[in-house]
Amino acid sequence: MDIVIVDYGAGNIKSIQFAFKRLGYEAKFSKDPEVIKAADKVIFPGVGEASSAMSMLRKSGLDEVIPELKQPVLGICLGMQLMCNYSEEGDTQGLGIFDVDVKRFSNEVKVPQMGWNTITHLRSDLFKDINEGDYMYLVHSYYAEHCEESIANSFYKLEYATALQKDNFYGVQFHPEKSSTAGEQLLKNFIEL
Repeated sequence: MDIVIVDYGAGNIKSIQFAFKRLGYEAKFSKDPEVIKAADKVIFPGVGEASSAMSMLRKSGLDEVIPELKQPVLGICLGMQLMCNYSEEGDTQGLGIFDVDVKRFSNEVKVPQMGWNTITHLRSDLFKDINEGDYMYLVHSYYAEHCEESIANSFYKLEYATALQKDNFYGVQFHPEKSSTAGEQLLKNFIEL
């Protein structure tokens, strides 16, 4: 199984690699479009700020490569947000894979949302053997609105999409690599898709 983690300078990629190692898989880092295109599974991580992350993607040409991928792709945290149409963070045009915008939480709640939150309305093989109401670990100030492509939701003053799917593209707002047993199960499910 050839698992490639996209290394474009905006991700806590070591912890994702360790999570796969715990599951018995070697995941490698690459920014080479040919290596990414040839992978069986692609992980698109992201930590940081949307406009600078998008700028790094454009500089490497990966903004053209990622939307064209045919194998299963999993966007994590900012990676998922960059797969959306647009983010209010830094007034950023995304990759347009998911037909939804990313908005900032209102000042009525503590931002960022940091810690454990439940996931509900699970509807994808990505959540096989994961239960309604299981907890995942999140750190984010921006969220994807609930939409047609939502495959799981969370609630933080409002209901939002905590996971998205369109064709071979999946995205999760939470960090599966930091989400204990349920997060590990999700990564295992992604590998088995």
